[in-house]
Amino acid sequence: MTIRKEIVDELLKDYKKPEDLIGDKGILKELQKELMERILEAEMTNHLGYEKYNPKGKNSGNSRNGKGKKSIKGDFGEMDIEVPRDRNSDFDPQLIQKRQRRFTGFDEKIIAMYSRGLSTRDIQAILNDLYGVDVSPDLISIVTEEIIQEVTDWQNRALDPIYPIVYFDAIIVKIRDEGHIKNKAVYLALAVNMEGHKELLGMWIETTEGAKFWLKIITELNNRGIKDILIACVDGLKGFIEAINSVYPNTEVQLSIIHMIRNSLKYVSYKDRKKVAADLKCIYQSTTAEKAKAELDKLSKTWDDKYPLISRSWKNNWEGVIPFFAYPDYIRKAIYTTNAIESLNMSLRKVLKTKGSFPNDDAALKLMYLAIRNASKKWTMPIRNWGLALNQFAIAFPERIHASSFTQKN
Repeated sequence: MTIRKEIVDELLKDYKKPEDLIGDKGILKELQKELMERILEAEMTNHLGYEKYNPKGKNSGNSRNGKGKKSIKGDFGEMDIEVPRDRNSDFDPQLIQKRQRRFTGFDEKIIAMYSRGLSTRDIQAILNDLYGVDVSPDLISIVTEEIIQEVTDWQNRALDPIYPIVYFDAIIVKIRDEGHIKNKAVYLALAVNMEGHKELLGMWIETTEGAKFWLKIITELNNRGIKDILIACVDGLKGFIEAINSVYPNTEVQLSIIHMIRNSLKYVSYKDRKKVAADLKCIYQSTTAEKAKAELDKLSKTWDDKYPLISRSWKNNWEGVIPFFAYPDYIRKAIYTTNAIESLNMSLRKVLKTKGSFPNDDAALKLMYLAIRNASKKWTMPIRNWGLALNQFAIAFPERIHASSFTQKN
């Protein structure tokens, strides 16, 4: 709507300096207060069915009963407003509801800052600097605690019946437990769905990463609707393959190439890292398993004298590596280039590094969920060349990829 010029002139007639407009007692704040109180009065009129002082209200069974003061927080800072009351006490204003102490959108600002790893003290300081609002640690805790129910609903949502690729991994965080700070594993299951989009299926916390707990997770995913996984990418944890195949016997289990590379390079000095990485690339980018084995032998001859653990690691895990080479080209590219669990872990570590430790499991889940929610906003496009990869999946797994697989879950 357009505000008439004479109204603006009237508002600005005593204007002398910026504080008169945007200060704590400036025109904008006073105007906002007046508008809110006018809207509340209009809501009361609608509730009662008659205007203030209208004789129609006599013996109507309800009437105005003065006003109550309420202090609310928002982008405008902290503001005291007057809220009309009725004698029957059944007036329920919509603009600022009963027991509401923060204006719409204010909680979202707290959650947005919290999700980026800011401490309670930092959030307090920023809100005070930007809006002149003093927020207690208890208020921040109350606002962010509401996320736990959202996490629970998300963790129990129904899943698609089939996923072409699922990555299983864990990230270690420090959490206080029974009075001591312990390293706990947060298990992650990141999928690529039939549309080629990344989707985090869930996250779980346990003291240590183990195949027994992975079995519990995989069983839960099955109970939530997943009936088939074409390819599962895992790290080298003992018993992991057996855990997956006990629930999904037809799933091809591929040892994570990213994990193999990362584990290999941790043995290498900085000056040799580029050369070793280039030799490793010759292995995992080979066209066949035979060519890859020849490249591994070549790497062994080149580096065993200096770094014997690299070739030994690849040879010991070779059975988990070679399924990769049996897949068609675009499936291989999808498996490797969409190893997005690494970029997800990077997003999580960026937030987690601001926290020394968490007071409990819920605090860790809350922050990681919010960080993942932020990261997933960028997951709007399917992975590169997904259409070609999906056609290759249909050729490689014709009995398992069919028209019903493309049905979206509600």
